[in-house]
Formats: sequence, structure tokens, C-alpha cells
Amino acid sequence: MDIKGISAVVTGGASGLGLATVRRLLDGGAASVVIADLESSNGEAVAKELGDRVQFRAADVRDPEAMNAVFDAAEERGALRAVVHCAGRGGAVRLVNRDGTPGSLELYSEVVGINLIGTFNVLRLAAARMAGNEPLDGDRGVCVLTASVAAFEGQIGQIPYASAKAGIHGMTIVAARDLAGKNIRVCTIAPGTFDTPLLARLSDDVRDSLAKTVPHPSRLGDPDEYAKLALAIIDNGMLNGETIRLDGAIRMAPR
Repeated sequence: MDIKGISAVVTGGASGLGLATVRRLLDGGAASVVIADLESSNGEAVAKELGDRVQFRAADVRDPEAMNAVFDAAEERGALRAVVHCAGRGGAVRLVNRDGTPGSLELYSEVVGINLIGTFNVLRLAAARMAGNEPLDGDRGVCVLTASVAAFEGQIGQIPYASAKAGIHGMTIVAARDLAGKNIRVCTIAPGTFDTPLLARLSDDVRDSLAKTVPHPSRLGDPDEYAKLALAIIDNGMLNGETIRLDGAIRMAPR
């Protein structure tokens, strides 16, 4: 599907992978991009910086009312054609803590809720909007989800994050089959170690160590590389139901 002139939504679009995707959509000629991110993000400033084609709407991806407001804003400027869902969070949980107590059910539920339940919420609401569109290049819409290599090789302490990302991988083919009759495509990108604001908090030594674990190229991924793949998925009508690893051939060690 040609992105020129379309209306799109990017969740988590105020920074990192999402912001890189917003920039790529604008460069590719999208008529309107709505950034959905938390109230505490710098989404308002980012939207102002990027110009009149960008709007910011504060939203928790688990909140149907907030996400419907996001999609309403997108549709004010044209039919919703593309959603790139980057919003998510991490959180370390061990099954048994060092003091012998069980790991936190509350944190597990929070991480799974944002990453997995939030993805389902965004996908179902977006698909309902897209289903009413007239086909464009054979598609009524395209949804690009975000998993992680942790879906396949989660490290110790990543059990909530790995569970959620594995769930996103699992829903991808089912969603693509479910929405095929409505001419809506669904794919997922599973990034490896990327140079995002989350990793920016780490020391240079830790970042260098992570970069060296990537076989080739032996560096952290650039968010723009994620964005380029997201746009390639939107563009290529035969990409559907796939989870695509974007990781420089990394296979994560246990810790």
C-alpha cells in the first residue's frame, strides 16, 4: 500500500522506534500521523516540532476510550490506513527472589497488561476502523506490531516481558487470518538490541557489551532500521501474518 496521502497512527511515537517511524511516514508522504503516547511523554513537543501533519494524543494503550480518541483524531484527516504499534514497557521479575519470596505477580500483570493486552486493544480498535475503508492497492489497512527477540530467547528476569512478546508473536498469524476477509494485513517486527531511550540509560560499558553480542553488524540497532522495515511491510502486499526478526543474527544468552 502506497503511504502517500494516508492517515496513520504510531503508538509510542514520542521516542525511540516509534518516533523514527513517524519521521519515515512523514518523509514518505503520509498526509497525517497521530502520535499516541503517555501524558508524561514529550509527545506534544515532538508533534509541534514535526509540523502540521502530526498530532499528539495522550493515551494508555490499554484504555479503549483513550485509544478511540486517538483513532477519531486520525480519521478527522482521512481514512485510517496504517497503525504501527511500538508502545510497551519492560520489567524484571524472578520466579523466586533472593530472599526466597515468590516473584511479583503485580509487576508481571502490569508488564503483560501493557505489552500484550495493550496490543490486542490497539489491534481490535484499529481493525474495526479499517474494515470500513475502501480498498487501496488491495488493502483496507495494515497493522504492524512489535514483539522482541525475547519472545524466542527470553533472558533470566525477563519472564513477564518474554511472555507478553511471545503472545504478540502468537497472535500475529491468527490476527492476519481473522482479518484477511476484511483485506487488513498484520505483521510483527521482533527487534533485537536497539539504541532506544531505554538502553540510553545504561553505561557505555554495558551498551558496548550488548553491541558485541550481535554477530553482524556488531552494534546496536538504529531505530530508523526498524522504521524502514515497518514501511516496507506497509508497502509490500504479500507480507502478512509474519513475525520478522530484526536483530543482526543475535540469539540471546540466558543472562
